[in-house]
Amino acid sequence: MHPRDRDRVVLAAVVFAVLFSQLLLYPGIATLVDALGADATTSPFAETSLDASMWFLVAEFGAYVAFVGVWGAASDVVGRRTPFIVAGAVAGAAGYATLAAVPTIGTIPFEGVLLLRVLQGATTIGAFSLTMTMLMDLGGGHGRNMGAAGIAIGLGAALGAPVGGQLTERHALAPLLAAATLLLCVGALVTVVEDRSPDRRRSARALLEGVRRRPTLSIPYAFGFVDRMTAGFFALVGTLYFQETFGLGAGATGLLLACFFAPFALLQYPMGALSDRIGRTIPIVVGSLCYGLGILAVGAAPTVGIVAVAMILVGVLGALVSPATMALVTDLADEAERGVAMAGFNLAGSLGFLGGFLVGGTVAGSYGYHLAFLAVGGLEIGIAIVAVPAFLRLSLERGTGGRNPKTGS
Repeated sequence: MHPRDRDRVVLAAVVFAVLFSQLLLYPGIATLVDALGADATTSPFAETSLDASMWFLVAEFGAYVAFVGVWGAASDVVGRRTPFIVAGAVAGAAGYATLAAVPTIGTIPFEGVLLLRVLQGATTIGAFSLTMTMLMDLGGGHGRNMGAAGIAIGLGAALGAPVGGQLTERHALAPLLAAATLLLCVGALVTVVEDRSPDRRRSARALLEGVRRRPTLSIPYAFGFVDRMTAGFFALVGTLYFQETFGLGAGATGLLLACFFAPFALLQYPMGALSDRIGRTIPIVVGSLCYGLGILAVGAAPTVGIVAVAMILVGVLGALVSPATMALVTDLADEAERGVAMAGFNLAGSLGFLGGFLVGGTVAGSYGYHLAFLAVGGLEIGIAIVAVPAFLRLSLERGTGGRNPKTGS
């Protein structure tokens, strides 16, 4: 195997492990926050199970938003990725382990639990974002590299949800301990990969100025925001909707979420390679439009069986959109600014997750689940329609029908 291909596999395995550890917590989120001390009588953040679950997820992604740019800029300034990934992974493992120890301590209020969650998220995002940046640094086709990242993300989510559900049924804290173990493995595994970050170093000011001069990055950032919003929506609102509407337990809920994540994962690499051949416009714009319609179908499905079919369809469409969107970031970013550029994409994605939690949770709590599905699916459709002129301008500016002149993508 060529060293570049081997490193692609290893880096994809690292991305998988980080996402897998994150998704372990989702199917049993209500049980977990209860075990960590969520109590309506002592905390305004835990008035209902939905509120406590929402704020526990928001705390992590709020930290993602605050710190992802710091990790990316530090890596680009120093000109190294590996040491930062190791540091983020080990510190993230410590964060998960500390959360698991909370019930044995017994004196930490739920606000303190949320603070621990912030610290865990602030470190974990460094390992995740910079590993994706190392995939950007590889040659061999941006669509293929981002397809490898996408299949890792999808598989991590596809397997993390059902495994997390099964672990929760054994013990509420088991997902936290499993996540801590996995992140320690991440810190060790990434050291076997060659660090291909560009040799030329730049100041933080020069990096940010370079990204600012590339407004076209706002296109993949916008799609990344809305796509991750739908993922955040399904992680919180979708989980509770399936359980309350169809009477499913954590294990069955994890399997239903896997109906989305399995095709989403398995089709990422071929879909990324497809975008290298046909360009990014059709997979992103047309795929997003159909993806939004699929979300509406999930919310309208009357039975578990139909929901499962709709979730599979949404997973296929998500696999079409995701690698092309990430590859477009690589197409547009300067090689010396990739850490910051990918950090910007993950920042947009983290804000999207937060939007999925907050908007989805608020709309579902106030107006019901069906209107929440309508709101999130409508946003996905809306951005696809609005983005058409921007993609047309980008294609004309590059003069290649939307393809990268250097990579053919």
